[in-house]
Amino acid sequence: MATKMQQILKFIPRDSVLFGSWLSSQGLDARGQYAYMKSGWLDRISKGVYKLHGTEPSLLTTVSSYNTQLGKSCVVGAYTALELRGYSHYLFIGKPVAFLFTDKSNKLPSWLLKEEWDMNIKYMTTSFLGDELLGVETMTINQCNFLVSSPERAILECLNLPDSSSSLLDIYYIIESMTTLRSNLFQTLLEACTSQKVKRLFLYMAEKAGHSWYRALKLDNINLGTSRFMITPTGKYINKYNMTISKELAEYE
Repeated sequence: MATKMQQILKFIPRDSVLFGSWLSSQGLDARGQYAYMKSGWLDRISKGVYKLHGTEPSLLTTVSSYNTQLGKSCVVGAYTALELRGYSHYLFIGKPVAFLFTDKSNKLPSWLLKEEWDMNIKYMTTSFLGDELLGVETMTINQCNFLVSSPERAILECLNLPDSSSSLLDIYYIIESMTTLRSNLFQTLLEACTSQKVKRLFLYMAEKAGHSWYRALKLDNINLGTSRFMITPTGKYINKYNMTISKELAEYE
């Protein structure tokens, strides 16, 4: 009985999550999956979702399996993407946090969100940067392929988080350290971005940091709208961007 599973495991990491529909496509039908479960080879996580007995798949490994086996596009983004790329200025107390993104028509399954993992999940469905996965790149870590936001996309995702207004200075510290980003990718992302708040905050911070990639942007092609934004309830009004931001960010040198 072990032979079929051993053949399948030649192509995936042992700590992968195994989806029933994918196993079927590899020649192991539902009856065979049940037999492997009864014989102690597989443990059931949810309906049609398994792991090898004795393994503990990580959250990110599970996301990789979800994407590669089911043809999905769950993106590891925001602070998690920045940390994977070496920008670890923003530290969470306690268990690590995974920021995951999908579009609204492809929500993550409830079992994945409810399961106890090695990371806490912060999950958002959003299309504020369009539906084309602009600035999303493939990273391979420990034989697993991940869809990970580029640094350029990830910083915009950070600014779009619901609680971003309380973390503006932390986000600025990250932008300040980003000296070698791609202005052409930023240009594409900013022109596609539907959040005027995110665009204004980002351009304010990028201008303040004074990087050469900011000076290469074609600002006339980026629509910032005309509405006034109160990013924080009190603070300092920035006339150029028609918004009120925290005093600590405005006065930071």
